[in-house]
Amino acid sequence: MRDGAETAMTTTTPGEHSSTEFRTLPLAEMQAIVSRFDERFFAAQRAAAPTKEWVRKALRREGSPRCPAWLRRLSTDVIVRYGDDLAELYCRFPDDVVRVRPYEPTIGYQPLEREDQIDDVQAMMQAAEWTDEWGTRWAHAFGGVGATAVDHPIKEWAELGDYLAHRLPDPHAPGRLARARALLADHGERNYCMGMLPLALFERLHCLRGMENTFYDFCEHEKEVTRLCEALTDYLVQLIRDFCQTSISAICLTDDWGSQQGLLISSPMWRKFFGAHYRRIFAEIHRWDKDVIFHSCGNVMQILPDLIEAGIDVLDPVQPAAMDLNDVACAFGGKVAFSGGIDDQRLETATPQQVRDEVQRALTTLGRPFGNAYLVGPANVITPTVPFENIQALFEACRAT
Repeated sequence: MRDGAETAMTTTTPGEHSSTEFRTLPLAEMQAIVSRFDERFFAAQRAAAPTKEWVRKALRREGSPRCPAWLRRLSTDVIVRYGDDLAELYCRFPDDVVRVRPYEPTIGYQPLEREDQIDDVQAMMQAAEWTDEWGTRWAHAFGGVGATAVDHPIKEWAELGDYLAHRLPDPHAPGRLARARALLADHGERNYCMGMLPLALFERLHCLRGMENTFYDFCEHEKEVTRLCEALTDYLVQLIRDFCQTSISAICLTDDWGSQQGLLISSPMWRKFFGAHYRRIFAEIHRWDKDVIFHSCGNVMQILPDLIEAGIDVLDPVQPAAMDLNDVACAFGGKVAFSGGIDDQRLETATPQQVRDEVQRALTTLGRPFGNAYLVGPANVITPTVPFENIQALFEACRAT
């Protein structure tokens, strides 16, 4: 536990959650709150019944007595705000999966010898800027959720050769999976553990080039985009090989392809640039007998048949604000397991009973008709604007199956 944890107690009660004072706490106190939360969360996971086999069976569509729950989808600031109250919920309702992140996605791997290391809590709770190992510059605004890429290392395609030769990160860097291995030592043999590899292909591409440039590149720089995507795929395959030699149960890759209405590019263009790369990546994960969880926010109905054919086992998330649950279930139920399904965008304004009703609707639509092949939980992160009583209702409903 970090210094000061013994004195850093949350000052709110579940009925006093309108204050924003948590954002101005000293950094050391925020770190202590997050550290204590993690200790209690993982202690609850160790004390709970093993989940590895039955969750795997559920997500492989082989049937299970109930839908597994994944509820630790939290922004750092919601942990800081609700602290011990939130930890108590996880003690009462331990997650059925353990998310294993080697590092915070927008920070990336930080070698121990780096002098400008930034703490995860500092990056997500204070105004800050940093450069990751890929050369992407990130910024977090005070009061914001997550970070935004503000500068990109490949400004001209003439730089690509030098970048690939000298600046592309080493997937086998010593210590890259150290945090993950430490977590797996406690949980890997008994819990269903998801190894997170965020910013996979498309997301990494626009982190390196910038979003506007990337869309232009698809039309005007096909050769260069293809070369860079091949290099990124090689990197991922090598990293996956290392990760899959641990006790991890699944690899979760993230590439947000959807807006609220549809794909960000045409489906033929998606197939042209990315289809074969995903097939290769998913095949490597399956070669090690691990499950493929693919995270893509938004409406991805157009490419979901392609993703299923390529080998995904779990679609994450089914996002109610972007895809109709009934349409998704009718078209793809039994062909892939689902994840998410609870509208995180409504958790802030719904009543607790409306939250419970939405959970039941998702369970009866996405889970029960398909042998409970549904990882029930919010479609995206829970933020500190969500009332605590709604978070409590979500937990109770997801586990009352």
